[in-house]
Amino acid sequence: MLWFCTFVAGMAFSEIMPFLSLYISSLGDYTKAQVTMYSGLVYAADFFVSAIASPLWGILADRKGRKIMLLRSSLGMGISLALMGFATSVWQMVALRALQGVFAGYISNAQALVASQTPRKHSGAALSTLMTGPTSGMLLGPVVGGVLAQVFTIRLTFFITGFLLLITFFMSWGMVQEKFKPVAPKPKGERSLNPLAAFPKPKLILVLLSSTLIVQFGNISISPIISLYVKELMHNVGPITVVAGIIAALPGISNIIASPRLGRYGDQHGSGRVLLFGYIFATLMYLPQGFVTSVWMLGLLRFMIGISDGALYPEIQTLLTKNTPVELTSTVFSWNQSFQAVGNMLGSLIGGWIAGVFNYNAVFISTAALMLINLALVWWLVPEIRQRHTQAA
Repeated sequence: MLWFCTFVAGMAFSEIMPFLSLYISSLGDYTKAQVTMYSGLVYAADFFVSAIASPLWGILADRKGRKIMLLRSSLGMGISLALMGFATSVWQMVALRALQGVFAGYISNAQALVASQTPRKHSGAALSTLMTGPTSGMLLGPVVGGVLAQVFTIRLTFFITGFLLLITFFMSWGMVQEKFKPVAPKPKGERSLNPLAAFPKPKLILVLLSSTLIVQFGNISISPIISLYVKELMHNVGPITVVAGIIAALPGISNIIASPRLGRYGDQHGSGRVLLFGYIFATLMYLPQGFVTSVWMLGLLRFMIGISDGALYPEIQTLLTKNTPVELTSTVFSWNQSFQAVGNMLGSLIGGWIAGVFNYNAVFISTAALMLINLALVWWLVPEIRQRHTQAA
């Protein structure tokens, strides 16, 4: 049931992404540089607020349960996304995206719920399989959103997105079950001021959280400009929103195929090895995207990116799960979401700035360099990640 709910949620979230920058350009008479920078600002508003709110929601989830967090997120985000269909200015969009950030976290809380109730030796396969749910939704969402925007209007798509999240709310309420046993908090005298003190490998946790930030930074830096890049490659001729939706969806196809297989391989041979492969492959696939001359070449390379995403995201979460006490599962996943939100925010702002100052291809080249830097950091700071099994005893 959680797989299906995250599928619906992923589809709802991704429906608006291929044309959000086009929607922003329709709200005023802006230059190319202004559109890219405003797009980055609108993207970033959600993630800035989410980075602050997520740790607070995570602490509450460990005390009250993860299901109530699913209900909070699906209902709140459904309302905020529907309201975007009424926006008439960029600043209204910034405010509504910030409101969306307050309620963010459906998929991360679903991951925490599964991680807390799955045997650790199977957590890689379980989380990788669950991740195919939102990935499948994100695969279908851009295509559906692009077609709706082309046939009807962009504004109508926001209302449909809010309705889909309302369906997710009722499904989560009536069909998702959780066996939750709250853990009594330690007495004040036994609590440590260091939030990482309860973890057996605090440096590993910090490196993994930082890796989430960097990987998300790289991926999201491309999101504000992907439809504009497609528009440029198509010379402003043809069904741009539909093609942009297909290009945005292509990584999901390979991700669905690769993610469960990489998760099972990681459980058997070491999640760290899969993570290192993901960084190398991502670097090799991002770099040539900055030099493509047609949407066909871009589509092929975006398809290949899904394989690296299938190695990076689930394995970071698997390593976090295997090295986290069960009573802190929601806390560490909320931290992960917070770092992810910071990566989203910085990626949106800096990606938009790079595209505005240089060009669209510079965003892909800088992302490839960033993946290479992250690989070096993981390799040198956490040498045990290269071992066969990187998990708590």
